[in-house]
Amino acid sequence: MIKLNSSDHYIKQLKQKIESKVRHPFLARFIPEPAVDEDKLVILSSIMDHTTLSSKKKEQYIITTMLVQIALDTHDLVTLTEDEDDQETIRNRQLTVLAGDYYSGLYYYLLSQLEDIPMIQTLAGAIKEINELKMELYYKDVESFQEFLNGLKKIESLLIQRVASYVQRTTINDMAGEWLLAKKLLEEKKSYQEGKFSPLIDVLVNRPGVLGNSGQVIVNIEQMLQSHVHRLEATVSQLPIHFNWLKTHVHSAIHHQFNQRQIAEEG
Repeated sequence: MIKLNSSDHYIKQLKQKIESKVRHPFLARFIPEPAVDEDKLVILSSIMDHTTLSSKKKEQYIITTMLVQIALDTHDLVTLTEDEDDQETIRNRQLTVLAGDYYSGLYYYLLSQLEDIPMIQTLAGAIKEINELKMELYYKDVESFQEFLNGLKKIESLLIQRVASYVQRTTINDMAGEWLLAKKLLEEKKSYQEGKFSPLIDVLVNRPGVLGNSGQVIVNIEQMLQSHVHRLEATVSQLPIHFNWLKTHVHSAIHHQFNQRQIAEEG
């Protein structure tokens, strides 16, 4: 087996390569450069680390999958048009759509160089399914907060899980779903409390019969996170020994992103 060096240094290198590919001088003048989700990068690296693929192919799979994720995340940033929006807001919205399409084109280009039709089909199928799940979650009725969370977990983890299935390494699928759901909820809660727009909380507040006002939504998210962290830690601990580097990373992230934040809020 050709083994990747799953380390902080390797993740940093991968991140820099992804950032260099998505950096576009014209787009950078008007909209922020996309963020690379390091936790998803770490999970993908750990998945590829335990395959028999060549080092080059492992890296290409990781980078192309992250470009898909960035394209999906960028399209999520597009807000609806309002009559009173000024020209700059409208232009930035249009450029955000363009950026998402540009990032999508990048991963197709990279995969075409691999001549890897099955992988292209895997990613394209995941994109289609994720977009369908988003439509159901945000525009169709859900009966409960738990049903909403189940849908959100699928959206956050489906891309990685499809790639893991493609390379026949699904051991971390359950952990990935739990971890990425908790991370998403924490990010949305933080964004809302900082006065920024949170599409997730907005849809929950405006969904009749699910939770109610924004205060109740935040309370429910906080309660869910507190109970979820314990389940997540147990799931991580059950990973096989060859995932020790990933286990260390996730336990550290749980401590810094959840436990430390909880202490700060209580203080």
